[in-house]
Amino acid sequence: MSLGPLMIDIAGAELTAEDIQVLSHPLVGSVILFTRNYRDTAQLTALTAAIRGVRSPQLLIAVDHEGGRVQRFREGFTRLPAARLLGRRYDQDRREALSLAQSVGWLMASELRAVGVDFSFAPCVDLDYGVSEIIGDRAFHKDPDAVAALAVAYMSGMREAGMASVAKHFPGHGAVIADSHVALPVDRRKFVDLEADIRPYRPLIDNSLTAVMGAHVVFPAVDPLPASLSKRWITGVLRRDLGFHGCVFADDLSMAGAAAFGGVIERAELAFAAGCDVLPICNDRQAVKSVLEHFGPEAGTAASQARMVRMRARGEPPTKLNSDRQWQQTVANIAGLSAAPPLVLTEGGHDGV
Repeated sequence: MSLGPLMIDIAGAELTAEDIQVLSHPLVGSVILFTRNYRDTAQLTALTAAIRGVRSPQLLIAVDHEGGRVQRFREGFTRLPAARLLGRRYDQDRREALSLAQSVGWLMASELRAVGVDFSFAPCVDLDYGVSEIIGDRAFHKDPDAVAALAVAYMSGMREAGMASVAKHFPGHGAVIADSHVALPVDRRKFVDLEADIRPYRPLIDNSLTAVMGAHVVFPAVDPLPASLSKRWITGVLRRDLGFHGCVFADDLSMAGAAAFGGVIERAELAFAAGCDVLPICNDRQAVKSVLEHFGPEAGTAASQARMVRMRARGEPPTKLNSDRQWQQTVANIAGLSAAPPLVLTEGGHDGV
């Protein structure tokens, strides 16, 4: 059995009989975890082990765990700073900020790997235009070159810990006010005016970026479909023009930003046609079942399989992190950055806030 293209969620802190049945389907290849799936590190370690034990090859396990407002697991984990705080430090001391960004990426990845998570959907490389309801302080900076430098450093830290990186939300979500979890954002700029948003992806790709997640944002001057469902954006711009050969994730197909383009079957078909490798469907088990019933077990491609395999965590997971000198030093280094953000967590979509 190979890894299928669907990424799905589970309802609770332990697997149910139905979860095991659905996870065993050949179209499923990965699981995304939410706050509701977490009680403590021992429980989470047991849950990830149970997910891996469902089938072979083992399912991939992911989470949205950027820091700031988007950190699914809190008690028992280091409170990670919002990306904007790293951007502010960049304005003060570029070298120190890049070192901190790498350290934060390493810390995030190490703590997740210790409990059995393969990868986090990070870094966020949207620009901080100061208008987006959903991006906000998740953006490193308004300057694309600063975003690129910080994101490359963050990705380098993740790689050091054995974790793949997922840059999001391609080609950019920062210039629209609407939240794609609850509405369809529309960015009316022409393609030539999007160069700043696209620019951070170039050095990331040059530095072997593992994956990209498309945005549920429509750019009508380019394509009437949202970027996450658009062949023009995914196969044309991302793969052909930018030369990206890694894994492409659609954003959650249950979100309102995708719902305007047909039922879940139609959305899945559009995402496949666009060139996406992984199709997340969250918080809607009936939609998952509908897709499983509609598509044959051969859905997806051999190339997608190879790209998905590279999302698996590499090397042995860390143990006894609290006594590790690098962990201790990193926690101390970022303590001054970690102003406590307001706790705003929902289960309404892939990014969830």
